[in-house]
Amino acid sequence: MRRRAVLAGGLALPALAGAQDFPGRPVSMVVAFPPGGQADVVARPVAAALERHWRQPVPVVNRAGAAGEIGNASVARAAPDGTTLLMALSSLAILPEAARLFGRAPAYEVEQLAPIALFTADPTLLVVPAASPWQSLEEFLADARARPGRISYSSSGNYSALHVPMAMLAKAAEVELLHVPFQGGAPALTALLAGQVQALASGPGPVAPHLREGRLRALASWGARRPAGMPEVPTLIERGFREAEYYIWAGIFVPAGTPAPIREALRAAMAAVAAEAETGRALVASGNALDYRDGTAFEEFFRTDSARLVQAVRRIGRVD
Repeated sequence: MRRRAVLAGGLALPALAGAQDFPGRPVSMVVAFPPGGQADVVARPVAAALERHWRQPVPVVNRAGAAGEIGNASVARAAPDGTTLLMALSSLAILPEAARLFGRAPAYEVEQLAPIALFTADPTLLVVPAASPWQSLEEFLADARARPGRISYSSSGNYSALHVPMAMLAKAAEVELLHVPFQGGAPALTALLAGQVQALASGPGPVAPHLREGRLRALASWGARRPAGMPEVPTLIERGFREAEYYIWAGIFVPAGTPAPIREALRAAMAAVAAEAETGRALVASGNALDYRDGTAFEEFFRTDSARLVQAVRRIGRVD
């Protein structure tokens, strides 16, 4: 049986007796970037699993622009009824802080969104074309010191999930790199493969096939440990850059006003699809490893990671 719950302002929403009552209609999953980037390659297998679980359409809606700010803000302002989800990246907490650096009001605040479930949390990789002259991180940084501002790297926009780790490295290593922003991770990767730029910080998913095919080379990782399956790739931390720790994670958020019963129904659905072998296989096929967390585990992860990233943005400062 469905019950009704009335939110502040008189908006009536279904209060659910259990996860089986939800959703009863299509649910949109917003990705704040173009197709092919890290958020998108995680969102699509998760959305497909939710469609099987709910027997309802779960279209992935790519709402790109402003390094993810437009899509994130659209979900922050959406009706809090559980039918608009956000597959967010690490940059979720970065963008409001970046707006404040420029003295403008953020398009959204982190408090307007509620974490539901984390699906992946991969250490970011520094990748370069296999034809590049750099065989190691040390060679890359030595060349950057010898030629300030001449080595270019692409990203998904200023203060995006792909820009901040490179800015962190440049700050820690005291080198000057040339930043070339694009509208998303997929265009940034295309630019690298086309030889328009010389380096990229990326989640493992989008670059995995190109690493396997020998088109790209990984020089380092921003993780605390060497990436799984890549024992030859050192971490920046072990190379002495202790502040250069960064994870490109992907997780589901909803508008903060979403009632607790709906949040719990969503969390239960996410846990169910994460437990399916097919979901894990699909994520692995996309170049990602399932790292599922929900409830307080995800909330604590998000709070800790956000605090680290806000401090990183303040250290980086204004980027014009």
